[in-house]
Amino acid sequence: VIRYSRKRNPVPADIRGNGLLEAAWMVIPTAIALSMFYVGWQSYIALRTVPEGALQIGVVGESFFWTFTYPNGKQADVLIVPEGKPVKLNIGSRDVIHSLFIPALRVKEDAVPGIQTYLWFLAEKMGTFDIFCAEYCGLRHSAMLSKLEVLGVEEYGKWYAGAAPGAPGAKPPEAKG
Repeated sequence: VIRYSRKRNPVPADIRGNGLLEAAWMVIPTAIALSMFYVGWQSYIALRTVPEGALQIGVVGESFFWTFTYPNGKQADVLIVPEGKPVKLNIGSRDVIHSLFIPALRVKEDAVPGIQTYLWFLAEKMGTFDIFCAEYCGLRHSAMLSKLEVLGVEEYGKWYAGAAPGAPGAKPPEAKG
C-alpha cells in the first residue's frame, strides 16, 4: 500500500516475472487453507469417533415426538442418561426429516427416513435440558419438544433397573410384527 501508492508511483510497475513473489503469493494462502482444513478435519474426526463403552440409545423421530429406546427395551419420551458416561444416540425417522438438537451440549444430527445416523455426547453436568427438532417437519414442528435428564450414576442405575411402564418418562415397548 505504501510502496506502490499512486503518489510515489504514478505509473504502476509491472511485477510479472518476479518468481519469488508469485511463489509466495501461491504458497502462503495454500498453507493457510491446508492448515485450516487440517484443524477442521481433526475436530470432525473427534466428533464422529464414539468412545469405547458408550451407552447406546435408539432414537426415532416421528411427527411430532421423539422416542428413546434403551438397551433393555425400555422406551421413554424423555432422554435419561448418566452423568459422566459417553452416550451414543442411534437416530432414525419414521416419516419425514427431523433434526435432534440439544443446545446445552451443542450437538445436532438429522433423522432421515431410511438412513441410520448417530451422534455422541458426554453430559458432564446433572440437570434437565431441552431437546428440539431443528428441521421444519410439519405444522406441529414447534411442539416437537423433549427433555434430556442427566442423573447421577447411582440414580440412573436405579431408574434403568426399576422404571416400569407407567413411571415418569417411560412408555411400553412397541409391538413388533
